[in-house]
Amino acid sequence: MIMKYLDPKADLTFKKIFGNHPKRLISLLNALLPLSEEEQIHEIKYLPTELVPQLEGGKNTIVDVLCTDVRGRKFCVEMQMEWSDAFQQRVLFNASKLYVSQAKKGGKYSELQPVYSLNLINDIFAHDTPDFIHNYRIVHDKDSNKVIEGLHFTFIELPKFTPHSIADKRMMVLWLRFLTEINSNTKEIPSDLLNDPEIGKAVEELEISGFTDAELRAYDKFWDSVSVERTLIDDSYQKGMEKGREEGMNQRSLEIGRKMLANGMDEASVMDMTGLTAEEIKLLKAEM
Repeated sequence: MIMKYLDPKADLTFKKIFGNHPKRLISLLNALLPLSEEEQIHEIKYLPTELVPQLEGGKNTIVDVLCTDVRGRKFCVEMQMEWSDAFQQRVLFNASKLYVSQAKKGGKYSELQPVYSLNLINDIFAHDTPDFIHNYRIVHDKDSNKVIEGLHFTFIELPKFTPHSIADKRMMVLWLRFLTEINSNTKEIPSDLLNDPEIGKAVEELEISGFTDAELRAYDKFWDSVSVERTLIDDSYQKGMEKGREEGMNQRSLEIGRKMLANGMDEASVMDMTGLTAEEIKLLKAEM
């Protein structure tokens, strides 16, 4: 019997694999984040993925996976299918919100712990370099050794990855192979992936037999929405190059949001993926 698998990059599968398995998530974070030996993560606790603003009227956002470790550091993980400037700004917004949310009345600023944002992008956005891992910190503009600690960002362009890209970091290679090599066309899983305890368990959770009919329909809808988004992005680029960037981005988001709602996606997910406001979603639904 040939086993069939689902792609781990889909919203449903990614959250199933990493959303409730501490050891597995720790393995992924330690492999992909630029952590020294002393900074390695050993124990985590999951946090709610909806980030609620402290001030009334602020914007709610939802992330894929969020946790904290015993030191109080926060780790936010996002799987993104398409790159956009809006996504980059959302990443900055979410990490800043997590950092500020630690501040308690009467507390000391020195007690604030770092926030690490890991973003896996199934798209290429840095076309001027073969590098596929991009790590950012707040550094001095003339001396990169002078760092303001607090916010750390990692963006990984999955389509650029090849196993020989990294020589020494075995677990990084294995996790990136897991994310890039397994999909609905996979018939056999390489033994070195199966031999790692956490990756082997993650592979088992991708077996199509472990999903309900409702979950499989949601999985298919996700890829339909990705296809729609890619088509709209291409059309928007061809037709709207002469238009203002801000106007074009907003119109594209509205078109994508309209298609997602028509495909049955919930409002919270549409707002999270497009950056549209609740009022804009309300207007779109009124037009349908």
